[in-house]
Amino acid sequence: MKVAIVYWSGTGNTQAMADCVTEAAKAKGAQVDEMLASSFSPGEVTEYDAIAFGCPAMGDEVLEESEFEPMFASVEGSLRGKKIALFGSYGWGGGAYMDSWKERAENDGAVVVDTVVCENAPDDDARKACIALGETLVG
Repeated sequence: MKVAIVYWSGTGNTQAMADCVTEAAKAKGAQVDEMLASSFSPGEVTEYDAIAFGCPAMGDEVLEESEFEPMFASVEGSLRGKKIALFGSYGWGGGAYMDSWKERAENDGAVVVDTVVCENAPDDDARKACIALGETLVG
């Protein structure tokens, strides 16, 4: 199984979550490519059996707008039937952005297998949840 972990991180919190997802997917035997959102394109969606997208909440509970949002919008048309997971952190607002992001992905036809959201840096519980997300993504 080939898995992509595609994320944007401003403070390192979402990157730490991505690293946990990557380690877990590799431990389950997947070939994993971890990359920044700026280097992922719509044409690459078909190269992967599953994709985990990671982005923190920004501003008024939205995805990061200069790199991540444009990338995600560009791949939305390719997500129908694709097994994906979503993860990210927030510093205020309670993480409600994750619910709207999940709904958006499901409306695109993606199969969202799991989501993980945590406040600020991932604590032990959030790291465990990211490991479980990586394992679930691989199956």
